[in-house]
Parts: sequence; structure tokens; C-alpha cells
Amino acid sequence: MSSLPLYIYICWFSFSLQIVGGLDTVTLLNPPEEPVPDHLLEIFYSCDRPSTLQLDCVVSFDTGTISTLQLQQWSCVPSDPRVRTLRLILPDWLVYQSDEIVPESQWVLSCFLRASVSYTDDPKGRVAAQDLAILQTKPSFARPVKQHQVCFAWSSRMLQLTQQLSDKQCPLEEETVQLLSSIYASTGENFGITKTLESYNNEALEHLRVKSMSFPWCMFSIWIFATRHCQENMCGVLHHVGSHDNYVTPTLLLTKSGHLHVQITGDFEESTAFLSTFKVPLSEWCQLTLMLQGRRAAVSMLCIDKEQRTVHSTEYMLRHIIVLDDTKGYFVVGGGRYVRGVEGYFGPSVYYRNRVLPPSLSEAVIPDVIKNVNLTGWLQTCHKFNLQMNSKIHLYSLKARQSREPGGCFDVFRDWMVKDRQPSKCEPWEEAVPHSRYATQITKLLVLKHGGRGVSLPAVGRALYSLSLHKVSRASSTGVFSRILPLLLQAGCLADSRALHMASFLYSTGLGVRKHTHKAWLLALLAAQKDDRLALLHLGHLHHRGLHGVHADPDVAYAYYANIAKQTTLDRHNPSPQQTFVEAIYLNNEEVLKLQTEENHHIFQWLKLQARTGAAEAEQAIARMLFWGQQGVSPNIQRAVRHYERGAVHLEDPTSMYDYGIVLLQGHGVERDIPKAVTFLKKAMEQGFVPAINALAWYYEQFEKDYERAVQLWEQADLLGNPDAALNLGVFYSRGLYPGKDADQYMAYKYYMKAAERGNIRGAIQIADIWTTGIPGYVDRRPTHAVLWAKWAAEHNGYLGRILRRALDSYLRSDMLSSLFSYMMSAEMGFAAAQFNAAYLCDQNKGGFLDPAFASHCMKRYYNLTIQSQNPSTYALIRMGDLCYDGQLDGRRDLFSAAQMYKLAALWNEPQGWYNLGLLAKEGYKLPLSVLIELGLSELYLADSTTLQSALYKRCRDSEDTDSYLPCSLALFSLYLQLFQKDYSAAIKFSTAVAVVAAPAMLFIILGVLRIRSLSLN
Repeated sequence: MSSLPLYIYICWFSFSLQIVGGLDTVTLLNPPEEPVPDHLLEIFYSCDRPSTLQLDCVVSFDTGTISTLQLQQWSCVPSDPRVRTLRLILPDWLVYQSDEIVPESQWVLSCFLRASVSYTDDPKGRVAAQDLAILQTKPSFARPVKQHQVCFAWSSRMLQLTQQLSDKQCPLEEETVQLLSSIYASTGENFGITKTLESYNNEALEHLRVKSMSFPWCMFSIWIFATRHCQENMCGVLHHVGSHDNYVTPTLLLTKSGHLHVQITGDFEESTAFLSTFKVPLSEWCQLTLMLQGRRAAVSMLCIDKEQRTVHSTEYMLRHIIVLDDTKGYFVVGGGRYVRGVEGYFGPSVYYRNRVLPPSLSEAVIPDVIKNVNLTGWLQTCHKFNLQMNSKIHLYSLKARQSREPGGCFDVFRDWMVKDRQPSKCEPWEEAVPHSRYATQITKLLVLKHGGRGVSLPAVGRALYSLSLHKVSRASSTGVFSRILPLLLQAGCLADSRALHMASFLYSTGLGVRKHTHKAWLLALLAAQKDDRLALLHLGHLHHRGLHGVHADPDVAYAYYANIAKQTTLDRHNPSPQQTFVEAIYLNNEEVLKLQTEENHHIFQWLKLQARTGAAEAEQAIARMLFWGQQGVSPNIQRAVRHYERGAVHLEDPTSMYDYGIVLLQGHGVERDIPKAVTFLKKAMEQGFVPAINALAWYYEQFEKDYERAVQLWEQADLLGNPDAALNLGVFYSRGLYPGKDADQYMAYKYYMKAAERGNIRGAIQIADIWTTGIPGYVDRRPTHAVLWAKWAAEHNGYLGRILRRALDSYLRSDMLSSLFSYMMSAEMGFAAAQFNAAYLCDQNKGGFLDPAFASHCMKRYYNLTIQSQNPSTYALIRMGDLCYDGQLDGRRDLFSAAQMYKLAALWNEPQGWYNLGLLAKEGYKLPLSVLIELGLSELYLADSTTLQSALYKRCRDSEDTDSYLPCSLALFSLYLQLFQKDYSAAIKFSTAVAVVAAPAMLFIILGVLRIRSLSLN
């Protein structure tokens, strides 16, 4: 009896919940986990007025389309809740594999069941209640095969098969392979374009290819522009490396004398080589053609000098058969692992796999890419300018030397130049052409400074480049760039590759000058061919992304990136004041900006004070800043070594002992002292400093030649996670130096991968090199992955770091124009932080130092490039989303693109992304199903807007960013308040009315009670 009141309370409570929530409800009690046939589905439902219940299957495909399939529909009248059991019949293409009967479907992204209740008398058909159940779909090949129970008529099956076969077409397979479709600047080193070929998918073409392997009928065509004779016995033009790392058919090399060396292989490793009867000329575009026809090999050359064409050819009949399997090994245009490339430029190169073009070389068409770049035109113009400047240097030097003779007027000449006295009459040759006025004046000053001796064209070029930088540093508007462009072009003509690269940057971006992509590419090619690091990085970025009309080609991009990546490893072993440690500093990060310092800054002075008091961490920080030039401190290796020594000797700090031992080993900033270095390294190792273990192993390998001891220490350091140890073990496996083991390239690959993943630059370079060609039977070729590793290694170059530091220093001095100039230059090399900072400066445009139109274009371009990087800035994603939302990209609001940007930011755990998605939902925009799937909220696709907003704001609130907790919580509270007002507005209004009516009566009652109490007290 005592439990009766509790039971009555529970009943009344449940009844009140029904009143508040209504009687309309529907629930899927036992939905399947995946699409299955003939599932008995139970549905619980009820309604408070005549309604229609409907069961749908909603499917989304990878094409972006969504299909809604109606499965069942029945009526509902007000009564007690009930359960309906029905057989779930899903379409065969969703449940089974495709066959002759079951049609093939598009790729299914998601699928869910939806049960809904809608009122019969509602003309709008609004849903009163619904329930969702997600089904985990499988790819077509993982689904069961349907066992058909009915035999179809033969005619029906033939009609179905005919329809299916008519829809399928063989993919287009090209018999012509573009080994190189653009122009590649070759520095004459071991870098070139690597290509591999696959077998034909078409059986007929593959049969012909296999059949012709011992009787090839093919042709190779290569455009080449040599700038220098081969400095070794042979240089690479085109070579084919077999699966055993040997030269196979065809190999085309250039000898020191300028002749072509052609090497052909046959059966049983038999090979034949012959020389061309002609020489390849310098500074001319020539088309080299190698034809293989059975046992006949012919090499031809067509050269174009201005309007003249010359044709040469050499034929050779081989005694043995020619074997060419183009799917084995890889082809290389230019330099490779085993041969240096020709110095110059390679143009479009084509391989005709099973045909030979008719011999009409004299009528060959010059490729458009060669015409557009117009390399010969530039060289001819520069040749004339160089002759003019050489003449001026000679005559000024002659005049200066004559003035120093007894009885001469050298003092008068010097006074005229230095003290600005009235000059004598100029000779005719001294009159400067207007466009070369600065070059003439600089030449005159250099001759005067050196007394007529030792002045060269490159010295004039360097002076012109320095003058250009000086003008930029003092400029206040973009107009300065149009004024320095002629100086840069002249400096480039005088062999200054830095000036060529800077002029290329101005033409490619249109910063203060008219944009000209062909000229920009030409100047970048000229600088890269001279091995300019930044130009190599710029061209790698262009071919990686396919920008400014340059063909996207990962193999060409890798060739450029690999070059500067190798130089980066050498540069890091030879630090100089021209290099600075690369730091990815974003201008919107105020905390990092506050840490930037210099030697007179209070932060650096505070570190020095801490170091004097014995703080090892402060000593390490000062030494690191001075050695690498970090955090705004200028590099000073000698001073850095003194701090390393103080930390090692006086503080006995293991990190300082290791660093000091390394500089002693390598002789950086101090005299080399091997025994002393080993002593400090052993002390550091005894204190458990892992890098010291690796360094000692390197000592045993390099100086003691004790490979067993070296390997033992490297294995120990590798187990402790040292990246350098993993790299060195990989090198030992690759070269066959591991004691007791043969060379093992796959084991080397695994150690290289370990080193790269731990952040080792050389390990990344080795991994990229392996992925360029692959290891037959072990590692597939991955050119797109190779590019990313090589790019990552290349972006650690200290010369790039110098430009980034110059940009940051200018920003901290509020010199926005100089800062933007340097950041844009770095951005055009593909460095993500520089792309963001350039966009940020254009977006802010403080003081209006940029034209609004240019600032808008700059902001959009570099934010767009930033979000395409591997680790995009979430600020840039949010900003791009805002631009799409406001319609600032193409003049119209693009909410779909805005949602995509906010989604990406949210996936990078940026709370602003979740918040902005909630605002879109609040405005009534229905977020696409693809967006919700990636966010893990696909079950809310058909939910009402408030439910979706609540989920998004919760994700925003629960992110790791503490600063976002309050605004996201307020948004969530505001949403709950709106829901409360919406759901209980009637009750609130009724309660308010009752309170207004009852308030006077209650007031009289209270006053009466108080009066009675007062009387009783009296």
C-alpha cells in the first residue's frame, strides 16, 4: 500500500510528458546494420490525428546526387501506440554485387532509413515526427552475390547484355608518350626528368608491343639547347635504365667533343655503341631524333639559328637484334643517378612507342612553348648589351690608367668624379643610352674605385642588383618596382641570377609592373639554369601546382626540388651569414611575434643574464640563435661557439657538450679538434643524451673505420628514436657496409622512411629518390609522394630563410611594402607561411599602401594557395569561407563553398568553423549531406535546424581552444532560450495573465494576513 502513491505519481508524470511532447511518434525498433535482403523491420508509432506513415531509404552517391526511395506507406488513426512489422525490401543494386541481372550502381557514400509521420489534412505535408537509422554500406565487390531463383528468357538476357556492353568503352590509350611537355633548365648535375611506362590495357596494342620488343619500330624526339660543352667524358641527354640498374636501349649521351654517343643493347647483355658524325652546337635549339627500325638505328639533328635550318644524320646497322622493353626500368631526360646532365635546356621530348614518323626534319615545327619563351631572343639582346658594357669597361679603364701616368690628369679626373667639380667634355663613347644610365654610372665608379683594374661584367651586375634592393628598402609605393625592373634585367644580362629571379617574380605577380607570364618563366629558367636556389624552388612550385600557364608535372617539379634539397643538406653543413634558419611564423600569431628579438632587445639581454647565472637552457637558446640566426638574431658562428663552450665546460650541460663536440668535429667557428670533440661527446652520452650516441657512431665510422662499433651505437640510438641514426643505418644497408650482411635496398628504404618520418632532411631526400623510380618487387613508384618529400626538404634552405627573416624584420619595423615584397617572393616559391602572410598583409592593407584592386586580388590569390597546402591555416580557411559567404570571390554569394571552407576548418579542430556552420544553419541554409558525413553528423541531415545548431555549437564549445568556450556556450544558451520561448510561449503568456489578474487579490490577502499578525502581537 505504501507504494501506491509513488505509482500514481509516475502515471501522472508520464501523462504530463505525453501532453507536452504530443502523441505523434515513430521509432525504428530493430533496423539492420547494413543493407540486407528480406529483413523483418518493427516500427513503433502513434498519432493524435489522422496521419500517413512512410518508410523511405535515402541514398547519397559520390557524384553528389541524393536518391529517396519510398519503401512502404500506410495510414494511422488516433489510438493507442502500436508496432507494425514489415518486410524490408531494398533495391538489389544496394544489397548485391552487380551481374547480368543486377544493375551496376554509382558509388554509394551513405544510406539511411527514415520513418516519418505527416498529417493527412496538412496541405504542406509537414512532418510531425520522424526517426532515422544509418545503414553501413559496402563497396560493390564486398556485397553478396544474389542467387537468382528465376530463369530469364534467352532473348531478354541478350538484350540486357547488349545494353550493358554498349555503355562500356575501352579507355583511350596513347601510343605517343610525352616524356617532357615543357622546358626544363638543366644545371649539368645529376638531376633530370624520370618517367616510367605501363603496359597497354588494350590486348591488341599490348600484343604488338610485346611482339616488337626484339624488333622495335619506334622513335624518340628531344629538343635541346646546350649552353656549355660537357665537362666530363659524357653527359646525359636521354637514357634508359633497366631493372638491374644498367643502361639499356636506348641510351643517348653527349660527349666532351660534342658528338652524340648512341648505345643499343640486345640479347644476352650484348650491346653496341656508335658516335654521330656531327656535333651538337651551342646556344641553338636543336631537335634530336633517334629512330629504331629492326636492326637499323638512325640519329638525326635539326638545328634552328634565326631563320636558318641545318640537318645532319647518322645511320648504323647492328649485327645483333635490338631489344627494347619500355615497361622495364625507367627513362631519364637529362641527368640521373649515374650520369650528369647536359648544361642548358631541354624542350618537349616525345616517344612514339610503335611508329616512326616520315623523314621530314627540314619541315619540323618548332613547339609553341619554345616560341613563347623566346630564349634565343633574350640571349641575343644580352649579348649586345654585354658587348656595349665591355667596351665601356675597357675604355674607362684605359682612361683611368692613362690619367695615372706622369704628366697625366688623374687627380683632375678623380676630383671630377668625387668632388663634383666641373667635368671635362665627355667622349662620344661615354654618353649613356637612357635605359642604361645607371649601368654606365656604376661602371665608371667601379673603374675609378679599382684604378682601372679588376672590373668585370658580373661585378657591374652585382652592383646593379644591390642598387635595386636599396631602392626597394626606401620606397613607399609599388611604383618603385617599375623603376628597378630595367636595373634587374640588366643585372641579369650581366650574369646575376638573383636579379633574374627577382625580375621573374615581378613579372609573374604584376607587383608594380605589367604581368607577363612568358617573360616570368623565361627569367626563372635562366636563373635556375645558373643553379640559383630560389629560382629552382620557384620552378618546382610552378610545375607542382601548374601555375602561370606552366604544365603541372610531378616529375619536372621533383627534378627542381631534388636539386635545391641536395643543396640544402650541403648548405646546412656550411653555415654562412647569407643563410638563416627557416621559421614558419604567421603574422596573426601575436604570441610568436612577441618572442622575436635581436641582440639589443630585452628578451635577448634577459637570456644573457640568465646564462651568466648558470641557466643551461638560456645558454643553449643564445647559442642556437647565434649559430642558426633564429628569432631575429643575426648569425654569428664564432660567438655561438663560445656559448657552446661555456655551457659544455662550466655548466656541464649535455646538450651544450654535444653541440660543442659537433662544431669541434666539423671545425665550424673553431679550429678542428677531434680528440677534444670525442671527449665531450662521450660525456654527453654518459648523461643519456641520445644525439651524442649517433655522433660517436659517426666518429667510429669516419675516423676509426670500426663499422661494428658504429652500427652497435646506431642501433642503440635508433631504438631511442634518433633520426640521424636511422639514416646512417639506411646508408650502411644501401652500400653493403653493414657487417655480415649484403646490400639490401629494401632494408635501406625502411630505415630512410623511419628517418624521414622523424624529421631528417637527408632521409626525406632518400625516400623521395626511391619513390621516383621505385624498387622492383618491393616499392612502387610514387612520383606525387616523392615531390612532397623533396619539397619539404627544399623548404629548409637557409637562403629562403634569409628572405623570410627580411620580410619579418620589415613587418616589425612597420615597413609593410618591403615586408609584402619579400613575403610575396617567398610565396611564389610555394612556402605556405609566406603565402598566408602575403594574403594577410594584402587583407589588412594598413595605411592603404596598396591599390585596392591589387590588394583584393593578392588577398584572394594567396589565401587560396594557402588552403591548398598540406597543413592549411585555419584562419585562411575561415577567411575564404567569409569571402564566399559575402560574395567577394566572383560577385555572388556561394554558401556551398563557404560551408566547405568552414567544414575544413572544423575538421582541423578550429572552433570558428563549427560556429560559422551553426550560423549558416541558423540562417536556414541546409548543410549538404557530404559536409555532415565528413563531420560525423550524417544522422542530422533530416533533423530540424535547431537540433543541428545545437550539435554544431556543442562541438564548438567542446574544442580544445579555451578562448572559444564562452562565445560558443553563449550561442548554445541563446539557442536553448529560443527553444524554450518557442515551446512554452503559450504557457508563459497564460502564466503572465494569471499573475496579472491574481496579483491585486494576492496583495490584499498578504496585507490582511500582516494586519491580523500585527493585531495579535499588540
